[in-house]
Amino acid sequence: MAEDDPQQDEHGAGRRLRADARRNEDAVLEAARVVFAEHGVDAPVREIALRAGVGMGTLYRRFPTRADLVAAVFRREVDACAAEAQALAAAHPPLAALVRWLRRYSGFIGTKRGLSAALHSGDPAFDTLPDYFRERFTPALAGLLETAVAARQIRAGVDPYDLLRAIGNLSVATESGGADHTGRMIDLIVDGLRFGADG
Repeated sequence: MAEDDPQQDEHGAGRRLRADARRNEDAVLEAARVVFAEHGVDAPVREIALRAGVGMGTLYRRFPTRADLVAAVFRREVDACAAEAQALAAAHPPLAALVRWLRRYSGFIGTKRGLSAALHSGDPAFDTLPDYFRERFTPALAGLLETAVAARQIRAGVDPYDLLRAIGNLSVATESGGADHTGRMIDLIVDGLRFGADG
């Protein structure tokens, strides 16, 4: 019988450790997303660890400070929202995909309770987040706008970042009015985009 290969065992154990670490990280980020949405970014870290099913040591090894955790949750949520633009474009007509994504984006902004204050706190962990936000969302929205323009469903010449800022400001300003109010305002903005379209 062949002897066990120690190197193979070591590599297998390493892969298992990396997979376990990834699962723990995903669990922490998902728990933090839920807790931050419910209680804001100042919610107790212990509650996040409890919901994630990990010890405090595991959480702090990956995210030494609250700011590190908040930044990681933000990036994860930005990635998910940006990626949805392509999925919606594949599943819906151009204008419908655009409207659905704008609603998704407004929901993202509206649920980031306390994040604006954190971003302006001066903590270096947040320094790269505004650029990350813009670099991920601007091309996602640009693709939806270009497709809708090509289909003659909206007018050309709309700056994606201007629209991101408009929806973002709207979502923050009308947070107390709820998603229904924000949705109606998005419909008004989309009506403006349709004005002057060739179709």
